[in-house]
Amino acid sequence: MQENVQSNDLALLGQSVEQLLLELPERISSPLWRWRRETPGALALCDHLGHRCTYEALAQRVEQCQAQLRELGVRPGDRVLLLNENCVTVLVWVLALSELDAVSVVVNARLTAQEIDRIQSHCEPRLTVCFLDSAAAGEHWQALSRTTAGLEIEQHGARVGVLRHSKSVPLEQGRDAVQDRVCVMIYTTGTTGDPKGVMLSHRNILYVAAITSVLRGMDPSDRIYCVLPVSHIFGLSAVFLASLYRGAALILADRFDAAGSLQAMREYEATGMLGVPTMFARFIEYARAHGLSSDAMPRLRFLYAGGAPLDATIKRETEALFQLPLLNAYGMTESGPTICQVRWNEPLASCSVGRPLPGLDIRIVDSRGQMVAAGDVGELHVRGPNVMKGYYRNAAATAGVIDQEGFLNTGDLVREDEGGNLHIAGRSKELIIHSGFNVYPPEVEAAIARHPDVLLCAVVGEPADGNELVVAYVQCKLGRTLTAKALQDFIRPALSPYKRPSRIEVLEQLPTAPSGKVLKARLRGLRSDRPPREEVKA
Repeated sequence: MQENVQSNDLALLGQSVEQLLLELPERISSPLWRWRRETPGALALCDHLGHRCTYEALAQRVEQCQAQLRELGVRPGDRVLLLNENCVTVLVWVLALSELDAVSVVVNARLTAQEIDRIQSHCEPRLTVCFLDSAAAGEHWQALSRTTAGLEIEQHGARVGVLRHSKSVPLEQGRDAVQDRVCVMIYTTGTTGDPKGVMLSHRNILYVAAITSVLRGMDPSDRIYCVLPVSHIFGLSAVFLASLYRGAALILADRFDAAGSLQAMREYEATGMLGVPTMFARFIEYARAHGLSSDAMPRLRFLYAGGAPLDATIKRETEALFQLPLLNAYGMTESGPTICQVRWNEPLASCSVGRPLPGLDIRIVDSRGQMVAAGDVGELHVRGPNVMKGYYRNAAATAGVIDQEGFLNTGDLVREDEGGNLHIAGRSKELIIHSGFNVYPPEVEAAIARHPDVLLCAVVGEPADGNELVVAYVQCKLGRTLTAKALQDFIRPALSPYKRPSRIEVLEQLPTAPSGKVLKARLRGLRSDRPPREEVKA
């Protein structure tokens, strides 16, 4: 079986993985120049704002942006914080920074001011850039520019706000080969709630872009619909840069709306879409509410799910609605992101995430670090060209997840079937994935615990229609009372909308161990066996 699997991947790739790695271009921006030469008039990018450019126009915009960045004093190794929602302009900046050997720190503009301040303080960027066509970024710009002098520039009809920071020190990367230099940093708050900058190199991302795009059967005729945020590695690497690598067109949207997404895919004649399971659930709900059949759906070539566990019902109903297999994939920020992917020409009936990408070594181990028996569940460790260089300025955290042999501990529990396909069994960490976004309970708990009336709190994930809800359980201090609404109001400034609890339950008493640690495993049972004192929807 494994022999056939390897030969099929070889047929798709058209060469060995070793040869593909040798032929990877230097930078994530390098494929742009190839398509400028070969298909200059082909559509490269368009967005919901009406910005549209061919490969020739995109190349010109990148060159102009490079010149502006030099004038702004950007040096190799500088971090540049890009506060954005999906638009053509932010991708121009990512490519221009790549050409200058600088580092794009892509940050979602929907984060709160406190969250952005923590990231900015940690990465110490040379510039903080707000893409002002985003209302969320515009609000941050107004606040930031009140304390630091900034300038506004216009780029092909788009407004950009730029703040300069004098104390930034460049990363020392001169001795590394270009492919091994850090080009992108994505921040994840981690299980401690502290921001951690995942440092990804050109090679990390180009490997994922090259392999995943080929395993989807992509070519320059494709038009890929992208509503996944490019501030997250799924949207940036596995969608945008994979499309660029194959010379395809990318259709950008900044917010997901079932009706709007279906209309855009039809209007632009999209051939593929990648999304989180909740997006597909909303398509199903919308079609059902409006009496739409498969005939009303856009004529796509492929659909991919990722970023969260895929529910069997959502898979089945999506496939019936679009008359296409819903193909699954799995990864994490620290692996650039893709680790496993169902091949476009080998659809699976199950919700498996498919086989590991060619070129990866995997181990499935027990709690003692020993390999588990075939078919048993264990923790997934992976090694390969996609594994990050480490966490920025956090050697201890890096050593905690990457061992001396270069294996990354994903913290996820999996089992491997006879065909070599992996099935996600759960997470060994407490990570909650809500609508495709990572939510770490300690960060939410820390925000709740700051309320003066809170004694204990615990945050858990609760499965709901292919998604996970963030649910908080709270115990008040003796003699104090607190409503769920008051607590939601209190934490709103500190947490992004996707991190805020979908439900807060205020209980008389949380279950605790003798040590005082809250026993989270008992909380779901408490809801049914002992009704909370108050429950208010967020």
